[in-house]
Amino acid sequence: MASDFGLTVPPELESALRLKTVEYFITRRPWLDLYGVNVRPVAPVGSASRKPYVDSALIHRTLPDELLFEVFARMTPYNLGRASCVCRKWRYTIRNPVFWRNACLKAWQISGMVENYKILQSKYEGSWRKMWLLRPRLRTDGLYVSRNTYIRAGVAEWKITNPVHVVCYFRYMRFFPSGRFLYKNSSQKIKDVAKCMNFRSAKADCVFSGHYTLSDDKVEAAVLYPGLRPTVLRIRLRIRGTTAGANNRMDLISLVTSGVNDSEVGGPEDDILGVVEGWQDDETHNPDVPAVSHKRGLTPFVFVPFEEVETSVLNLPVEKMDYFVPG
Repeated sequence: MASDFGLTVPPELESALRLKTVEYFITRRPWLDLYGVNVRPVAPVGSASRKPYVDSALIHRTLPDELLFEVFARMTPYNLGRASCVCRKWRYTIRNPVFWRNACLKAWQISGMVENYKILQSKYEGSWRKMWLLRPRLRTDGLYVSRNTYIRAGVAEWKITNPVHVVCYFRYMRFFPSGRFLYKNSSQKIKDVAKCMNFRSAKADCVFSGHYTLSDDKVEAAVLYPGLRPTVLRIRLRIRGTTAGANNRMDLISLVTSGVNDSEVGGPEDDILGVVEGWQDDETHNPDVPAVSHKRGLTPFVFVPFEEVETSVLNLPVEKMDYFVPG
C-alpha cells in the first residue's frame, strides 16, 4: 500500500547529497588494497622452510639473525613477551624453546633438572613455554607485598571525644631461586623498603632471611627471629595469578609463631624450615614463647616488580587509600 505522504527534496539539497555520495566512493582507502594480497609469513630462525630473501625492515637488514638471537637470549621472560609483540619475525624467533628452557630451569632450580624434565613431559607435552605459562612459580624480579590495617583507640582529650586511628603496616617478601627468601614487617612504604631487601642489609633494617619449599601452588616458608628468646615464623601460602603466567598473587593460608631451643638452630643462616618440618601448629620447644596461630593480618600478597616500586599504588597514604582489595 502506497503512503499518503510524499517526501519532496529541494533541488539544492538533492545535489548536495549526490555530491557527498560521490565523495564517499572516490575517497582513497589504503586498507582496501590489502584485500586478496597474500603476505608471506617469516619462518623462525633455523627452520627448514626458511628461504633467503631481502627483509624490508631496516633492523633486520642490518642485524644478523645470530646477533638477534643473542640479544633475545639475554632478555628476561617478561621482556621476551613484550618483544614478541613487535613484529611477526620476532614472534617466531622468540618461540624458540631454548629461551624458555633456560627460564624454567632457573625458576624451578630447587626441584632439580631431572624432576623438571619429568614434569615437562608428563604435564606440559614437552613445551617449555607452556610450562612457563601454566606451572605455578615464585617470581624473583620484585617484591610480594601484603597491606594490612587495624583500628587502634587513641587518647581521649578533655573527656569529650574518643579518637581512633587507622594503623597501616606491610609484610614484604622477596624470593630467590635458590630456595631462600627475605622477610620484613614494617610500616614503611614499598619505595623505601625495596632499597634494603637484600642479603647485605644491616640489622637496623630488620630484614630476616629464611628458607622455603614449593610444591605445585603451595609454599612452605620459615624464618627465625634471633634474640634472647628465638622465635620462628612459619608461613603457608598459595600462589595464583590474575592472568596466565602472572603468578602475581599469594594467599596467606596460615601464620604461626612459636619458640625454638638454642640447641636446635645455630644461627639465622641455618635451614630453619628443616628444623620445624613436621611441627604441629600448637607445638613450641620453648615454654617462654607459646605457639600462636595468628588470625589477623592475613591479607593476600600482591606482586610489585622492581621497576614499579616508585609508582605503585601501595605508596599512597592511608587517607588516600582507605581500603585496598588485592583481587
